[in-house]
Amino acid sequence: MPDEGIHESKPLGGGGLPRTITFTADETSGAGGNQRTPHLRNLRTFPSREAPRAVLSSPEKSEKTNVETLSEGTADDKAKNVDITEHLLSLTEVCDKFSVQANADHPQDSFGLSSSQAADLLARHGPNTLTPPKKKSSWRKFLACLTSLFNLMLIAAGILEYILLGIDFENNKANIYMGAILIVVAFINAAVEWWQQRKSENTLAALLKMIPAKTHVIRERKLESIQSADVVAGDVLFLRMGDKIPADCYVFSSSDLKVDNSSLTGESEPQERGAGNTMRNPLEATNLAFNGTLAVSGEAYAIVVRTGDSTVLGQIAGLTAGEEKAQSPLNHEISIFVRIIASVAIFTAAVFFIAGMALYKDFPFAINFAIGTFVAWVPEGLPATVTMLLTIAAKRMAAENVLVKDLQGVETLGAITLLATDKTGTLTRNQMTVCNVWTNGIMYAATRGHNDMGEPISDVTAMGIREVLYTSALCRSVKFDRTDVSMDKRQLLGDATESGLVRFAGMRLGDEFDELLPRHAKVFEIPFNSANKWMLSIHRLPHASGALTLLIKGAPERVLRLCSTILSGGAAVPLTDIQRAQYDETYEYMASQGHRVLAFAQLQLDASEYPDGYAFDRKKENYPVGGYTFVGLTSLEDPPKHGVREAIGRCRSAGIQVMMVTGDHPLTAEAIGRKINLVLGETREGVAKRTGRPVEDIGEDEFDAVVIHGERIADMTDDDWDMVFRKPEVIFARTSPKNKLEIVARAQSLGHICGVTGDGVNDSPALKKADLGIAMNESGSDVSKEAASMIILDDNFASIVKGIEEGRLIFANLKKSIRYTLTHSTPEVIPQILYIIVPLPPMITSIMILVIDLGFEIFAALTYAWEPPESANGLMKLPPRKPVTMRSIAQLRARNARQPQVSIDPATGKPIQESLVARILRTLRAPFTKVWWQDLTEKTEGEILVDGDLLSWSYLEAGLISTISLVIVFFVILNHHGISPKQARLMAKATDEDYFNKDSPDYTYNGRLFTGEDQFYALNEARTGVIFSIYILQVFNLFICKARLRLPFGKFMFRNVRTFYGFSAGLLLLVFITYIPPLNSVFNSSYKSIPLYWLIAVGFGFLLLAYATARMLVLRKSKPIRWNPTIDGLHMHPTVWSTRHTTRSIEVAA
Repeated sequence: MPDEGIHESKPLGGGGLPRTITFTADETSGAGGNQRTPHLRNLRTFPSREAPRAVLSSPEKSEKTNVETLSEGTADDKAKNVDITEHLLSLTEVCDKFSVQANADHPQDSFGLSSSQAADLLARHGPNTLTPPKKKSSWRKFLACLTSLFNLMLIAAGILEYILLGIDFENNKANIYMGAILIVVAFINAAVEWWQQRKSENTLAALLKMIPAKTHVIRERKLESIQSADVVAGDVLFLRMGDKIPADCYVFSSSDLKVDNSSLTGESEPQERGAGNTMRNPLEATNLAFNGTLAVSGEAYAIVVRTGDSTVLGQIAGLTAGEEKAQSPLNHEISIFVRIIASVAIFTAAVFFIAGMALYKDFPFAINFAIGTFVAWVPEGLPATVTMLLTIAAKRMAAENVLVKDLQGVETLGAITLLATDKTGTLTRNQMTVCNVWTNGIMYAATRGHNDMGEPISDVTAMGIREVLYTSALCRSVKFDRTDVSMDKRQLLGDATESGLVRFAGMRLGDEFDELLPRHAKVFEIPFNSANKWMLSIHRLPHASGALTLLIKGAPERVLRLCSTILSGGAAVPLTDIQRAQYDETYEYMASQGHRVLAFAQLQLDASEYPDGYAFDRKKENYPVGGYTFVGLTSLEDPPKHGVREAIGRCRSAGIQVMMVTGDHPLTAEAIGRKINLVLGETREGVAKRTGRPVEDIGEDEFDAVVIHGERIADMTDDDWDMVFRKPEVIFARTSPKNKLEIVARAQSLGHICGVTGDGVNDSPALKKADLGIAMNESGSDVSKEAASMIILDDNFASIVKGIEEGRLIFANLKKSIRYTLTHSTPEVIPQILYIIVPLPPMITSIMILVIDLGFEIFAALTYAWEPPESANGLMKLPPRKPVTMRSIAQLRARNARQPQVSIDPATGKPIQESLVARILRTLRAPFTKVWWQDLTEKTEGEILVDGDLLSWSYLEAGLISTISLVIVFFVILNHHGISPKQARLMAKATDEDYFNKDSPDYTYNGRLFTGEDQFYALNEARTGVIFSIYILQVFNLFICKARLRLPFGKFMFRNVRTFYGFSAGLLLLVFITYIPPLNSVFNSSYKSIPLYWLIAVGFGFLLLAYATARMLVLRKSKPIRWNPTIDGLHMHPTVWSTRHTTRSIEVAA
């Protein structure tokens, strides 16, 4: 099929050979070829666009001499490290190397390998399968979840509870249960996270299908069908249309074989494969077919040269396995937060141990007090809250067809600052689609609602349209998997460009399509080949002069040369300069859009010369070779997927830099980029053309878009990279897997949280290297799915935007939840301190702390998982929480420069891993170094999960207000029982007696006798008031923490009905442990508690609400919210109705 249709660009009327583009070292590197480029202005991304015509050609299509072409491949060979050299050998040399017999003249008669040879090779080298990536056992995965810092802190707290039990068993019997509860909670947290990961892995395993089941081989001159895993090096393969190629192989005989390499190289167009080769780079060799690619047309015989892990697919998979997965931003910030909490807990425990020793000179008492203070700081319920929030979000994303393999990935998607995306199959459909038809002097737009030049096709019988549709339907080699369903449900087997034409004809002709070929039988055919660049067929299609009609389609320049007339004004008229000028103008317009252009022609054969039954013979050339009637031009493109443009527009509006990283042609990539909101501005070349100035004179501030050819990446300096990433619109084209890896690494080195999307094998190393790899399920390769952290199950790019919004929402809700949860720490810790320092009676017991942390707080905090955004689009108008700016880059580089240098192993080139002891010692020494404090106190841009504002609100502001409330409630209730604050202090301070227990001695005050039971029940009622006070203040805080962008008033505060379920469940729990008498002894509560005293806490709740409102008003003035600037030119109308792009079209170079 003429996939080369737009490769020729010689203006009409000119002579000589047709021209194609082939990138040479001189064209891309300058005179020196490998000279380093000091400034971005000297980068030439691809040949100049000043030439008259757009020509898109793969390097392998070059018609240069062997020497010239081989020299071109040298630079790329270095960039694409593939150890295949057989493409440079003759068939005889390949046969000798693999001890196989192959017959190039009669390939079906090849002997191939003997059965014994094949068995021996299989035993020696193993099966033709990819080694699965190493996986941890379920036990090790669970252990990894269990040893997260959060869970370790809980386990440490539980162990300390048992240490307290050992120090003072009688007074710490409750610690038997508390220690067990803390440790069990850690195990439950780990189990939930482990189970979620296991579910994701099981889902992924069901999606993966690693290798085709059957393959045809020739062994001992017999064609056999064997398991693909049994293929060995040296086997002679028989490849047919529709086959998935099982190994890397050397093609020695071909009948129009074309392979789809898009999953491997990113090339969107099928590539011809046959005997002979002029390219040095194996990925561009025309006689190699690679494992995992698809034969889309023709058939061929080939010798296997690599199997299993030795194939290009295997080497890329190995490259993926070598990449270390970066720690997620959320995991990093939680680690920092846990260290902060642990540091505060250890510091306060040490201080109060010293205070206890100084005041009481009692070591067991002091250590008991210190450990109790440490445990009080531990937010026992927070790990479970974070895990459950992420789990619920992951389930919600699964409902949107987004599979999250790692819980941390839920939030990472919301944190990304840069999204590097592949083109073919990710942004585009990987399905050629007709865009425009020019015939009979009229331009038609084939796509519904298409905004390009042309009118819609309303009548399929119109002159010219009918001829184009009939030629597309009859002159074809495409086959269908079935014909009993409509065209849009069929799988087309064949060339992508021809499939696009057939699909177009089938959709327009409807039921008539399937009737055409039986009614108008094909009597003669010349298939497409690279020499002719057209396909010709003759059919029984009657007309006034006879029964036969010749139909031809192919490269416009080649087809036009065969024509003497053109369809114009409803009739065939002689070709004139006017028509040639119209052709030139139309062709230039189509090509400038990056479209693939094909020409159509026909000839009604006169019955006197070619009667029905005439025996046409290709070798004799007894068919007409000229004098055709030119019918028109048709342009096709691999169009963007529906919703992609809006998705990219929303990403850019959210402050996320989106760049395309593709293996496709720079011009094709730029043309698509302009249709999907990825490129809106001008490139340097565009500015030069518009202003008529040399490219070298264009300043960096005059253009916003840049297109970089992959061959230039190896020569780019650090300054070049900095300049590229400063541009808002970036496309990398003709990239290799290693190029993509370097792009990701460079972006991360600037501080970007990098997301990478892709579906091909060539994307997988970058998917694993990225902070978040996003693979496509339906079009994605198995290797890419294994490497990714997230999989889009329906291949809908728009799902990524939903995921980004969900990720931002879960971060906001996590922060709100942590802000809410930490607030109760101060009311828990300060009573412990007052108990020792003042001293006062113990206001709150350890079991009550667990009731708060693991009881009603869990119910309330979990409701944030369903908290909607404060406004419809507010989250997507905010910048990323860690934006990359010039200041942030400078800070990051300064911080990296301060860090000690990592030792590199000279043998492997990898960092030398420190021993566990060395890591522990370095961690312990760190707080005593200047660098540690400099890093800790340095103010960074953006937002972190636990920042100073959150800690200030939770521990100091709301925490203190809540503490004051509970202290007042505590003393009011004691006073109600006749015990004043002063007397309470004296009773607690008494060293000779132990008051406030059932067996305490009687105490007389103001003539009133307080028995031990009176003291005990009065204290328990006051404690009950304390826990209800904390609960009531936390209910107010629950609503206050909802407000981040708005004041804590309005309907948005009450949209989440689960909030009411959460605090109602907490209230029921408190009522249950308070008013069920048998539980009073367990939880130190009192069923005699009077709700009247809770009104004090309600009053403080309103005080907290008023304070929060005033605080927010002050912060709005001092630290106003930063919104993203509006991006002019974004097209946000749905692509399902239109594929309009910016009006500034691009010129494509010849």
